[in-house]
Amino acid sequence: MPKFLSASISSRFNRLVGFRLLAFLLGFLTSVALAHAQDVLRIPYSSDIGTLDPDNGFEVAGLTVLDSIYEGLVKYEAGSTRIVGSLAGDWAMSGDGLKYTFHLVEGVKFHDGTALDAEAVVTSFKRRRDGGFVQNYTLANMADIVATDRSTVVITLRHPQPSFIDSLASPWGPKIISPTALSGHAGKDFATGWLTDHAVGTGPFRLAEFKRGERYVLARNDDYWGAKPYFSKVEFPVIPDIGQQILKLKAGEIDSVPANFPFAQLASLPADLEITSAPSMAQFEAFIKPGSPLDDAEVRKAVLTAINPNLWANDAFGQYAHVSKSLYPNIMLDPAQPVQFPTDFDAAKSAIVKHGPIALTIGLYSANPSYGRIADLMIAQLSMIGVEATSRIMPPGAAYAMKGDPAAPDMLLIIASPDAAHPDNQAKAFFTGDAPLNLYGSTLPEADAVVAEGASATDVAARNALYERAGRMYFDAGRFIPLVDVDDVVVHRRGLKDLGLRPVFPRGSIDFSSVRR
Repeated sequence: MPKFLSASISSRFNRLVGFRLLAFLLGFLTSVALAHAQDVLRIPYSSDIGTLDPDNGFEVAGLTVLDSIYEGLVKYEAGSTRIVGSLAGDWAMSGDGLKYTFHLVEGVKFHDGTALDAEAVVTSFKRRRDGGFVQNYTLANMADIVATDRSTVVITLRHPQPSFIDSLASPWGPKIISPTALSGHAGKDFATGWLTDHAVGTGPFRLAEFKRGERYVLARNDDYWGAKPYFSKVEFPVIPDIGQQILKLKAGEIDSVPANFPFAQLASLPADLEITSAPSMAQFEAFIKPGSPLDDAEVRKAVLTAINPNLWANDAFGQYAHVSKSLYPNIMLDPAQPVQFPTDFDAAKSAIVKHGPIALTIGLYSANPSYGRIADLMIAQLSMIGVEATSRIMPPGAAYAMKGDPAAPDMLLIIASPDAAHPDNQAKAFFTGDAPLNLYGSTLPEADAVVAEGASATDVAARNALYERAGRMYFDAGRFIPLVDVDDVVVHRRGLKDLGLRPVFPRGSIDFSSVRR
């Protein structure tokens, strides 16, 4: 065979082998990348995590990370307000309502290898109660906690508290921290500084990376005592702008926009995206400033006619809004007599004419676009009865300085979501005179007395009747106005399943231990 022909054949053979090898390598790398993408869940955070100390943070940012790392004795079941066991397999309450006995699950270990026992629970509960932390209110009624044996914990309350189990199941309820980590990093601050960006719990994920301002990463806990998560990692890039989150979702760079996806865009999603929705305790309410024009019963009735949520709920939220039946989220309490808004627009117009020109200012608790949408719709409705209304976004933290401020808006739009599913958690957070989120400082002692009576009721029907009665009193007095309950709506890549949304958690709180492809 001529040399030039032999060289030509050899060259072609080498090129063919090279092309095939390149194709193989590209295919291999692509399959590895796809496998990696299948095994990693990417969820954006809109803001930084301030602290990972479960006793010292009340922020929504980071709550899903904390809930994936740490566990409490009990928890709320996905999709409901039913309480089930977590680190406690079962529990019992004494007849007088003062003692709670919890039996721990066997074979549980913390991420550092320390075995869970009753003393670890005692250490964590006492740290929360006695350390001067933000979350110590959840255990304010705990008189004592003891380990009666290695797997049994007994908690004694100062007085009966039927809402106690709900407080333990709350997303912000007591979590169990490794006692080894606490003692090893105690310092002079009960390990608060170390736990800001470190975490050692018993949960289905462990903390793998903490880069403030950039991203956070969880890694699957392969020694987890319960069902193993589907994903080996969950990555949380910090992407403050919702528009950027949407663009990255559509580009395939993240797997979900967990919250605040514009409702107006939900009907026109690309084919590779879908929606998971579930009932939520996110209730939009209007708080009314004492001394505003709404103090007059006739003016208030006219304004209620105009802002009736039945007129605008669908325009604001489509199928994902449900007109509130009372001052309590619908999934928490189904009232015997739902709140009714007046509907006579002619009477409303006459009342405004009679009382002279009425102007109202509406404060928006934050820049959440849903507040602006509600305000715009209500302002349009108010103009129909002759009320001139304007709205403004409150600066961060400004809503907490409104008590006694004559320049405060006449009405504040706010999401009044409780931290647990018991009506007492709603009433004593927002409505009673001493409630920390009674932002105008409104007082109605006769209604507060009914709340106090409900707080000690153990019969659920009797309890709910008392809270409903108190809620009606606050509403009739013009203190608080329920508007709409809005579903938890998560937009994600098609094929994600079992997101584990829970009504008590803030909207968009995916359960990373249950979600899968």
